[in-house]
Amino acid sequence: MAVEIPYVREIEFTYGESDQVSPLIRRVVAENPSAFTYKGTGTYIVGRGKIAVIDPGPLDEKHVEALMRAIEGETVTHILITHTHSDHSPAAAPLKARTGAKTYGYGPHGAGAGEEDGDMSFVPDVEIRHGDVIEGEGWTIECVHTPGHTSNHICFALREEKALFSGDHVMGWSTSIVSPPDGNMSDYMNSLDLLLTRDDEIFWPTHGPAIRDPKPFVRAFIAHREERERQIIEQLKAGHTRIADMVPVIYAAVDKRLYPAAARSVLAHIGRLVHQGRVVTDGEPTLGAEYRLP
Repeated sequence: MAVEIPYVREIEFTYGESDQVSPLIRRVVAENPSAFTYKGTGTYIVGRGKIAVIDPGPLDEKHVEALMRAIEGETVTHILITHTHSDHSPAAAPLKARTGAKTYGYGPHGAGAGEEDGDMSFVPDVEIRHGDVIEGEGWTIECVHTPGHTSNHICFALREEKALFSGDHVMGWSTSIVSPPDGNMSDYMNSLDLLLTRDDEIFWPTHGPAIRDPKPFVRAFIAHREERERQIIEQLKAGHTRIADMVPVIYAAVDKRLYPAAARSVLAHIGRLVHQGRVVTDGEPTLGAEYRLP
């Protein structure tokens, strides 16, 4: 029986406008909807007066202008980046140029020049690590390193509201893409486990609405991934030794145009299974390799 994820997809907003979504948090949504960004990138503004901006978004002048209108008369003290994909970090450069604020992130993109969606130009002014605390005027943010979607993915916990800005690590509208080589399924699962040890009461993903009951949601994500691994094992038992043979069966209900992305997800799972010794291959796990049970 398939794991049921309690998706939340309803979100009310107007492109280019700033919405007060909690006492300390405002959100401006970029007009870059897609199959990977849902309605668009939600840029968060934390605090009043002296503020932090989280995930400035894509390199889109209209969105940057909307952010500047939203923060008129205020001082940006920190620009925080959850990770370096092209829908999250590129607008940090023009925002920094206009405000003088420093950028904060785990580090540059980790996959090298081969990843299509990686923002290879971003290098944070300040490198942050798990457990670091960033303090502002009336707000306190703890850094929570959550590799998996990317190696440099980091969430930001607003202590005053027990709220976690979860980036692309956990979203309400969809599962997160984990695509090797920079994406790593073992890291992703460990990062999900980490969230279960925390006391965050609400998640604010960069795409889609808030998740107001996060722990059951995270548990469902873990169960979904474990189910996918069982499906891969069953495919190997059935004699399907290549990812290209597994995808049409495992993703039979999915649009065939999404098969390439599905194949990369299967590769991420197989990489974890190989690391655990539950699946064997000759050499490194790749899309074209043959796999077998030990």
